[in-house]
This record gives sequence, structure tokens and C-alpha cells, in this order.
Amino acid sequence: MKNKLSAKRRAYRLVLHVLMYAAAALTCALLAGLIIYIFYRGLGNISWELLSTSPSFLKDTIGILPNILNTIYVVVITLIIVLPLGVGAAIYLTEYAKNKKLVSVIEFATETLAGIPSIIYGLVGMLFFVQFCSLGYSLMAGSLTLVVVTLPTIIRTTQESLKTVPQSYREGALGLGAGKWHMIRTVVLPCSVDGIVTGCILAVGRIVGESAALLFTAGMANNVMNFIDAIKPGNPGATLTVAMYIYAKERGEFEVAFAIAAILLMLTFVINFAAKLAGRKLKK
Repeated sequence: MKNKLSAKRRAYRLVLHVLMYAAAALTCALLAGLIIYIFYRGLGNISWELLSTSPSFLKDTIGILPNILNTIYVVVITLIIVLPLGVGAAIYLTEYAKNKKLVSVIEFATETLAGIPSIIYGLVGMLFFVQFCSLGYSLMAGSLTLVVVTLPTIIRTTQESLKTVPQSYREGALGLGAGKWHMIRTVVLPCSVDGIVTGCILAVGRIVGESAALLFTAGMANNVMNFIDAIKPGNPGATLTVAMYIYAKERGEFEVAFAIAAILLMLTFVINFAAKLAGRKLKK
């Protein structure tokens, strides 16, 4: 009887292992196939003229320099606002909040907000930031809308990372005479910096890949501007994802659209690598 049970158990474990490795291989294959196809269709269409010029109907040129700059501006502005808010809220909910029922309600609300379609955020951002706050169609209105979009992700990932820090670390620091904030700053945050960096990477991916919310808030202009102009109200601008939508859907320029997709992938890789490097430096 034991041999039969052990044989069934071994067969069951073998099937589970096969299914697990098959799922992992399928996921990696889909990701690799997607990246290879985009690079195959897009890299050949990338040129210095495309990267360094602005689009013009009069000069008959196609350029994405304004879109690259607008994407960088939106990422920087959003992260400057959302990281302190998200990390601070997670620290308060995990380390300071005493009312556990209220914490549960806030956690449920953040999880619900994370699942709302971005087009709804775009409509709300248009009504509130563009019209009510009188920011107009601008990169600032788009960035503030993306702050609301990415804030639940930052809060939840940071919270889960803070919860993985052993309670004995906190008790040891407090027992040695450290204050509450000193303990959090010198013990808890360094131990949870990996989770914070992961939340930052997820937020950057959401920001770079967002188009629906920005169509309603940031506009579709292709003007080259500096960072100071980008944070001023009434200065619209199209990011790379919005430009890709315009070239593919409205103008039928699929070669340019695939070139933008390849640039987006490379930009995402660079930002993720920089975030990982910054996380290692912060942990040290």
C-alpha cells in the first residue's frame, strides 16, 4: 500500500513539475518572441533623423524627439511626486497606524484602485486636473493623473516589502535606544529597499506604457520644450506611446510605430537597470 501511495505521489509530483516548467517555458518563449519580433521590425527603421528631429508636414519629416523628451519629463515628474507619497503612506500604514480595520479598508481601496482601467483615470484627470484645476492639456496634468494611477502600486509593493522585515530587527533597534523614525530609517527601509525598487520599476513600466490616460490629459502636441516649460500649465505634449498610437492607427506608418516600440523597450531596459543599480547603492 505504501509503495502504491508513494508511486502515485511521485507521479503527481512529476506531473506538477512538468506543468510548472512548461508554464515557465511558455511565458519565457512568449516574452522572447515578442521582444525579438519588435526589434526585428523596429530596429531597422531607427535612424538619427528620426531621433533628432520634430515632425513637420511642411518639411515632410517624421521625428520623435519631442515624444522622447516628453516621455522622460512625464516619468521624472510622476516619480518625484508619487515616490514620497507612496512610500510615506506605506510606512505610516505599516509602522504607525493603530486602527487595523482602517488599515484593512485602505488596503482594499488601494487594491481596487490598482484594477481600475486607465481610461477612467484619464476621464477623471481631464475633469479634475485639466478643467477644475485649470492646468489645461499639459504634461503636468498628465503626470498628476499618472500619480493617481501608480500610487496604489507603490503603496502595496512597499507595504509588502516592509512586512517582510523581521519584527526582531525592530525590537532590537528599539531596545538599543533608537527612536521610532531612526529605527525605520536605518533598519527597516534598508532591509526593504528591494521591494521599494520593485514598486518603482512597476510604476515606471506603467508610466512609460500608458496612453489612454495621457490622451485625455497631456494632449498630442509635438513641441520641443525644456523641463521648466514641461511643468507649466497649458503646455501639451505627446509621449512615445501616444505617438505610436497616432502613427499606427491614424497615419498608417507602421514602420515608425515599430521603431517607437523598439525605442520604448530599450528605454524600459535602461530605466530598470538604473533602478536596480540605485537600489543596490541605497542598500549599501
